[in-house]
Amino acid sequence: MDRLRALAVFRQVVELGSFAKAARHLRLSPAAVSKNIGELEAHLAVRLFNRTTRRMSLTEAGRLYHERVVRILDDLEEADSALGPLQQRPSGLLRVSAPMTTTLFALSRAIPEFLERYPEITLDLRMDDRRVDVVEEGFDIALRGSDRLENSSLIARKLLTLRHAVCCAPVYLEQSGRPIHPQDLRSHNCVQFTLSDHADEWSFHNNGETVNVPVNGRYKVGSSLAVRDALRAGFGISLIPRLYVEEDLATGRLVSVLDDWSPVETTLYAVYPSNRHVQVKLRAFLDFAIETFGRLEEGGKPATPPQNC
Repeated sequence: MDRLRALAVFRQVVELGSFAKAARHLRLSPAAVSKNIGELEAHLAVRLFNRTTRRMSLTEAGRLYHERVVRILDDLEEADSALGPLQQRPSGLLRVSAPMTTTLFALSRAIPEFLERYPEITLDLRMDDRRVDVVEEGFDIALRGSDRLENSSLIARKLLTLRHAVCCAPVYLEQSGRPIHPQDLRSHNCVQFTLSDHADEWSFHNNGETVNVPVNGRYKVGSSLAVRDALRAGFGISLIPRLYVEEDLATGRLVSVLDDWSPVETTLYAVYPSNRHVQVKLRAFLDFAIETFGRLEEGGKPATPPQNC
């Protein structure tokens, strides 16, 4: 038995709540996970889990053992990491999940600079607007936009505030009229970004007044670029981050409405597992993301992404 491996497998089974999830996280077969747990129980001469076909739970011995194992493994990691400033450079495979549109507008053009700065890092950047499970899917870090970040075991670091605008094409206003108050949106064809936390209800603030407006329309889509394309075509009105339509607003291709009202803002976070020590490669990317998005927050212009993504 590789005792250190068995302890790491035991910890993951406990913290992820199943043998199957631990196998996926550790990139082992379910049989290998079961074998490690079985050998560990045989070595200790004690049962660590109560297992049935439907559920799994820790025994009292398993609970006590897990508390000690966590401390031991964390101390070992801290001991290894203590040499980092002297011996380690950012290196290895770094798996990052990031929303597609924000990445194309604000980050992807800077990625070559990051890779030149850290030549020993290999980057696997997955652009996906869905909310990934960072731990279960094996990502080191994920960028995530939300106006209300849920509580979790992940550490969250703010990167950027995405301010929104309600906008549409001039031809849409000619056909449907200009909304004067947020409640007027109830009678408009609202293009809805389905992956947003506020897809079905938009919130506005003005002089201490808050208005929540249920919205509906004929087009719901899971891409902000698709929302922008619909607006450009004159098909409806939408709430969209200004970052994605700044050029359209500047040229008059799109116009903003309800400018006296402040729509909801979305914050872009970097989230990563809550370990006592942050890997050097992860710290390098986190610092780079903070630097890159910080320049944008200070007024730098985003790179224009391809028209068809």
